Amino acid sequence: MHKRLTGPGVLIGLVVTLALALSLVTMSGKVAAVASEEYEKLRIFADVVSIVEESYTEEVKVEDLVYGAIRGMLRGLDPHSSFMTAADYKEMQVDTKGSFGGIGIEIGIRDRALTIIAPIEDTPGDKAGLKAKDKIVRIEDKSTMDMTLGDAVKLMRGPKGAKITIWIMRVGFEEPKPFEIIRDVIKIKSVKFRDLEDGFGYVRITQFQERTTKDLEKALVALGSRKGELKGLVLDLRNNPGGLLPQAVDVSDKFINSGLIVSTKGRTQGQNMRFSAEKDGTHSGFPIVVLVNGGSASASEIVAGALQDHKRAVIMGSQTFGKGSVQTIVPLSDGSAVRLTTSKYYTPSGTSIQAKGIEPDIVMGEEVKLHMKEKDLEGHFEGEDKGKEGDKEPARIRIKETIVEGVEGEEGEDVQLQKALNYLKSWYLFKGTMKQFM
Repeated sequence: MHKRLTGPGVLIGLVVTLALALSLVTMSGKVAAVASEEYEKLRIFADVVSIVEESYTEEVKVEDLVYGAIRGMLRGLDPHSSFMTAADYKEMQVDTKGSFGGIGIEIGIRDRALTIIAPIEDTPGDKAGLKAKDKIVRIEDKSTMDMTLGDAVKLMRGPKGAKITIWIMRVGFEEPKPFEIIRDVIKIKSVKFRDLEDGFGYVRITQFQERTTKDLEKALVALGSRKGELKGLVLDLRNNPGGLLPQAVDVSDKFINSGLIVSTKGRTQGQNMRFSAEKDGTHSGFPIVVLVNGGSASASEIVAGALQDHKRAVIMGSQTFGKGSVQTIVPLSDGSAVRLTTSKYYTPSGTSIQAKGIEPDIVMGEEVKLHMKEKDLEGHFEGEDKGKEGDKEPARIRIKETIVEGVEGEEGEDVQLQKALNYLKSWYLFKGTMKQFM
């Protein structure tokens, strides 16, 4: 979930400059003492850079030393703060547009190991049999031990048709096994939709990109929402890893007439923001079931939390990932950038889902076995509630019906989707008593 900001955060890139400018700084009082102590530490950093540059057994570029130090500094903060070289930053911008050359997997760090969060549907990685929670121990001839996410992505990206071998360790494997994959252009279509039956529609959002809200509007129109032909909607956010915060807000706004969608709270006033719904453009008049699971993270959780708190939809599935923090992208002067966790977000009722996730109204699927969670990531933040926005917690349905996630019916049907459709049909029959979901 990224919102690009500019401002004081740019100071992160000035470490060396500050260290070299100590003699120019004059301050007084308590502030001077604190600053002096900080600058002394920066002097030590500059001294170490100088020592390595002059005495290390092989010649090392100062840029490599500084970049390495910044990577280590940010890696020690939390699982989502990181440093991006100029090439990494450009690649991140490409990702949000939804097209790149690669194998098609979402990755993260778990127990200091490069781990697959989920393969992207219908990509080379998915077709090769890669699975969530697989540990990538080697990419070609390079070990992934202590490898950054950015470096791993860079190695796995490449032109269409180029082969790559990654070595996977999985529960049940006695030793790592090689998977040879042919790269392709990964065009992530963020919105897919279809008619289910008799006026009931299905929309799947795979991740939140620049065009997601526009594509969602087209899907809803095609399903007959504007003509009053849509009786009910299944919104599928399963295995959606998130994406752009503004898109999550706009998607939520498509279904909510008014009121708070999400708020963020950080250390500085500029990081405290509130995003609210507007009536114009809202799709209403039909009930919604939102499908989630342990792979639903970040922006997906914003949408699910907003629709749940506003009683606009019932959430069905298993506990979500639990990524309730906001990362700000701060461009630096040399084209590189810092991704820094600057705030936490809260659902309309004031609830932080950080390391907890969204609790479904209708529990279907096993929470633990299939997905790694935010709480499993080394260095994660603990969540907290900042207090309820309203007088009381929104009323929710508590139906616990456990269905093992991923199990298919006799003809390969999606069991959870069929259950969601059955609930929508029931609500339509008794719509006079179910207006809170319309």
